[in-house]
Amino acid sequence: MIDFLLYLIMGIAGAWLVNYLSDVLPIYRKFTSLQCPTCQTDLGWRSYLTYRACDSCGEKPSIRHLVILVGLPILVVLMGFFPVIVLGSVGSIVWLIYFALVAVIDLEHRMILHPVSLVGALLGLISGTLAHGPLNTLIGGAAGFGIMLIFYLLGEGFVRILARKRGEDIEEVALGFGDVNLAGIMGLLLGWPGVIGGIFLAVILGGIISGIFLVVQVLRKKYQAFQALPYGPFLVISVIALFYISQIAR
Repeated sequence: MIDFLLYLIMGIAGAWLVNYLSDVLPIYRKFTSLQCPTCQTDLGWRSYLTYRACDSCGEKPSIRHLVILVGLPILVVLMGFFPVIVLGSVGSIVWLIYFALVAVIDLEHRMILHPVSLVGALLGLISGTLAHGPLNTLIGGAAGFGIMLIFYLLGEGFVRILARKRGEDIEEVALGFGDVNLAGIMGLLLGWPGVIGGIFLAVILGGIISGIFLVVQVLRKKYQAFQALPYGPFLVISVIALFYISQIAR
């Protein structure tokens, strides 16, 4: 019972943190007071814990706030009782909260912020070293960063060539540099050679989901050329899945 309450408190605190940082970091790039997006009135921290409407204009937080507020504590409790063994319960929960922040910001703003990546790199160094040793951790991080950097450069080159042939600017890109940083973090966490499996799984997941998304858009007659999906969530899912797959295999 004590463990359950502890994990629940960590989940509620993590949900508040993810919602807060997802609101302020992409816009202000710094820690600042919570404000209503409609009337810019300062909001108290309680509004993030209770899904309360703004006192001034009555505007409620977005549905994402409610999903995180309800869903993340549940996932944290489950992660606490069924952790990634090499990370332990606390380590698994910390990474779950971190990955939730990365995924939310990437889905909403199509970016993975450099300060968030720096925190992830520090966590990756600590967790990776404890789980795989320093050498495998550093090699995994370098491999993850390097492999995704190649994909990033190939994607940029392809878009430039295509834009030149079409005579128009193409703003959508398959990968951003934040994805390169995230792949490096994934490499630190998974170590070498686990990072290879992580990137391979992310590519497979990305291909499947992108294909489904394309079919749905065509059927809805809303297809647009070069409409890319955020890639960060695929990397996040692949890391979590690979840890549990390897855990089951043992």
